[in-house]
Amino acid sequence: MARASRVRHRPVHLNRDHARPRTAPAPTTAAMEARLAELVQPATYALAEHYRRLGLRWRVLTLPVMVALVLAMIWRQIPSVSTAAQMLAREPLLWAPPRRVSQQALSLRLRTLPAELFATLVQGLLPTLLARAAARRRPHPPAVARALGHFSAVWVVDATTLEALFRKVGALRERVETVFGGTLLAVLDLPSKLPVHLWWDEDAAANEKRFLEQLRAVLPPGVLLVLDAGFYAFPWFDWLTAHGAWFLTRARAKMAFEVGQVLAETPTVRDRVIRLGQYRANRCAHPVRLVEVLVGGAWRGYLTNVLDPAVLPPADVVDLYGRRWRVEEAFLLVKRLLGLAYLWTGAANGIQLQLWATWLLYALLVDLSDAVAEELDQPLDRISIELVYRGLYFFAGAHARGQATDPVAYLAAQPDLGIVKRRRKCRERQRPPFDTPPAEPNL
Repeated sequence: MARASRVRHRPVHLNRDHARPRTAPAPTTAAMEARLAELVQPATYALAEHYRRLGLRWRVLTLPVMVALVLAMIWRQIPSVSTAAQMLAREPLLWAPPRRVSQQALSLRLRTLPAELFATLVQGLLPTLLARAAARRRPHPPAVARALGHFSAVWVVDATTLEALFRKVGALRERVETVFGGTLLAVLDLPSKLPVHLWWDEDAAANEKRFLEQLRAVLPPGVLLVLDAGFYAFPWFDWLTAHGAWFLTRARAKMAFEVGQVLAETPTVRDRVIRLGQYRANRCAHPVRLVEVLVGGAWRGYLTNVLDPAVLPPADVVDLYGRRWRVEEAFLLVKRLLGLAYLWTGAANGIQLQLWATWLLYALLVDLSDAVAEELDQPLDRISIELVYRGLYFFAGAHARGQATDPVAYLAAQPDLGIVKRRRKCRERQRPPFDTPPAEPNL
């Protein structure tokens, strides 16, 4: 009898970001809940009149209760709405006292609660958090400190595509192709890592330039924008120069330009004022500055409309653009650490509800990390925001045993948690060759 042929099965590809979380809810403490309530609860009650103008009823699941519930679901990683309903029946969630509601009623409320309320809450709370960050006394990196002496603010701008949606219910059930959750544009304040402005577009293929009108409307005079390459456009560069705003971005590998003035030229650094464009019809109306640095045998180019090297030296150009990755780190933390990679629903209102609540918690987490940095007298860049969040588990245990009362003091006194990042010698060796501050150029 012939031997049965072996059937080889390939393992199923699993997207861990798109898998339902099945962990138990994280522990909490009265000290952390009081810290969250101190910032969020007053701003929530300030929206009560706006809530009523929308014609919404103030009954069992009121706006303060829903804000507390949604924030608790994300902050404590509650895996489902049914688990949230069970917890709400047995224990207070932030400032919301226990109350019994059905899972169906809670799900309906989450589907119908206007996401604009959460968006308004976030935009109303961000100025308070930015003011708290500005009042803190902790050092800034040298390049950031010098930039703050010349510019009114330093903002990092970038966009990200949200993850895939489930196609099990609703209008998405008949869709064959993968549907994503839209595009988010984030503007982060570089010194504090806090979001300044957030915009969402339901089109996942939206280019960064689609958000230019919203961005123009909020730019303060004298701001320095550190931009992604997706914002590369001559009319945009000219608009920024004409309106007293400054930019810094990467130069394209193939771009046509004419050199107007050589500011500095060494074997490792080239600093020139140029005019972008080859033909008169498509040239930049204003000159820009091209800074090139030799790293690893290849030239890296950067563009800026700050023409004075005394205001923005080549070393600071490279350093500040390297900090553009802070916004990528923010996207990573929001998606992977706080769970935005797993979108609860495919409805636009539900996506925005989760989006704004998650970014609100990210801002509160950055505020906590900044307080730890001040306690340790360290720059915020040296503090791991992820390990601050994970360290709250150990604070909850110490708080339950009566060994800690203040999360900031506890986290700052635990060096073994790795909250202060270790210096990586390999990364320091890869830095561009700026051993000394650049000398004044011969103009």
